[in-house]
Amino acid sequence: MMNLKGNPFYLTDQDIAWVNKTLSSMTTEEKVGQLFCLHGTFKDKELLKETLDTYKPGGFMFRPDKGETIQDIHRFLQEQSAIPLLLAANLEAGGNGIALDGTVFANPMQVAATGNTEIAYKLGEIAAKEGSAVGCNWSFAPVVDIDVNFRNPITNIRTFGSDVSTIIKMSKEYVQALQENGLAASVKHFPGDGVDERDHHLVTSVNSLTVEEWDRTYGIIFKELIKAGTKTIMPGHIMLPHYSRKLRPDIKEEEIMPATLSKELLQDLLREQLQFNGVIVSDSTMMAGFAMAKSREEAVPLTIEAGCDVFLFNRDIQEDFEFMMKGLENGLLTMERVEEAATRVLALKASLGLNKKEAAALIPREEELKVLGCQEHKQWASIAADESITLVKDTKQLLPISTNQYRRVLLIPIENINSQLKAEGFYSNSYTESFADKLRKNGFEVVLFDPNQNFGASFMAPTYTIKEQYDLVIYLANISSGMLKPNLRLHWSPMLAGDLPWFIQEVPTIFISLGNPYHLFDIPRVPVMINCYHANENIIDYLYKKLTGESEFKGKSPIDPFCGCWDTRF
Repeated sequence: MMNLKGNPFYLTDQDIAWVNKTLSSMTTEEKVGQLFCLHGTFKDKELLKETLDTYKPGGFMFRPDKGETIQDIHRFLQEQSAIPLLLAANLEAGGNGIALDGTVFANPMQVAATGNTEIAYKLGEIAAKEGSAVGCNWSFAPVVDIDVNFRNPITNIRTFGSDVSTIIKMSKEYVQALQENGLAASVKHFPGDGVDERDHHLVTSVNSLTVEEWDRTYGIIFKELIKAGTKTIMPGHIMLPHYSRKLRPDIKEEEIMPATLSKELLQDLLREQLQFNGVIVSDSTMMAGFAMAKSREEAVPLTIEAGCDVFLFNRDIQEDFEFMMKGLENGLLTMERVEEAATRVLALKASLGLNKKEAAALIPREEELKVLGCQEHKQWASIAADESITLVKDTKQLLPISTNQYRRVLLIPIENINSQLKAEGFYSNSYTESFADKLRKNGFEVVLFDPNQNFGASFMAPTYTIKEQYDLVIYLANISSGMLKPNLRLHWSPMLAGDLPWFIQEVPTIFISLGNPYHLFDIPRVPVMINCYHANENIIDYLYKKLTGESEFKGKSPIDPFCGCWDTRF
């Protein structure tokens, strides 16, 4: 039973009157339009106006661009829309999730490594202030998945780690800060990613926990975040077979669906058992985990009928809209569910106060953009870097390093950076040159490994050559989690694996990870392992200070960096 006066909407009688009046004035097509949150793949205002007039969507989400560009597009959309729009962004790691000139604050795992809940609050506060400066009112965060399986390529540093209590503490702080500053949070990805090692961008994945295991882990997390007032929850294209069988004892194996298409998970588990009263927004329906479950013609209306209130993204809006309307005609989708979902969408807008503002007032003035990347936010990002960098092991007591002992350094970068995706907020740039410059400016002689120039040297040369040339070898790995990566394993140079660390017993060797914290699985005997969880300039600055002893290591690992393997501890 929907309760617009209760958690998380807390609407007044005046707000509820607006919701009811707005809903009653809408045609069926307009009610259906409210259920779509479109992917902002273009910024042509004529095309956007045509899209608004034709489909009257409930919201949009654009990818990061310059703050002034995003603000201008958001302002145009709000001015052209008869009903205020939900404008979303992936604000998982700071304002850079929507504005390229926003603050790169910290990934969730980096936040967890500080052990400091104030840092988690600041992540939410900064995300909200910078997001709202460009017109956002909805954050597709926090990620509350549990990093159970170290092989999972999509959870990883996007999570607060593997400890349930830490995830609850940190995510609640984020939600509180975000929603206190005017944005709706979207806890994701129900029923919980991180158990499977597969990415639901690429395949329908599975949370294989038993009912009892789920109840005492993911179940507690979602229950606590619901009580804390999160306004929206995002289900993933993830199956929870043990719970599906419990809730529907007669279900056939082939009928078990990912949460985005599962009535028993969304309505029986999330709505009734966990008592969630807010908005359920599907994860991107462009993902293969959704596409592989059912034909799109069926899946589009069944997503809403199963219990989602918002249908996120489209392969083709015209086709998906027609599929939704056809679903109403053939009975796959009921008008009752459309009205319920549209009511919740309008209630979410009212809970954010969007109904009380003129269109022009929904987007801040241009001068508000000064908050993007401001000095205060940068200072907090610096504190997060200082408190998070973690020394996992130093079995040979090589640290701290100095030019007296380790002047000649071979720096070996290992990167897996997709240039098309690196502007997404949680994707990374290269920091190899920045780190090399830091070493050189402080007296170290740095040679940057290049497999194309001397690919066979370290593979075929006698041991004395590398011992004579270098005092220290530093690996700088920048392999961060992100969609469309089947795994985050180390891949050595195709040039005869010339960068493989065969020499760790010959030359002092340090391995630094700016992303994936599980690299010991591939290099178990490396004597020094440092995890940073995030690649940004603040991390590079404090990384150097900690290597040289100028600053102590303060971070505590939020996961098992030894991957459950005994040999990784040597």
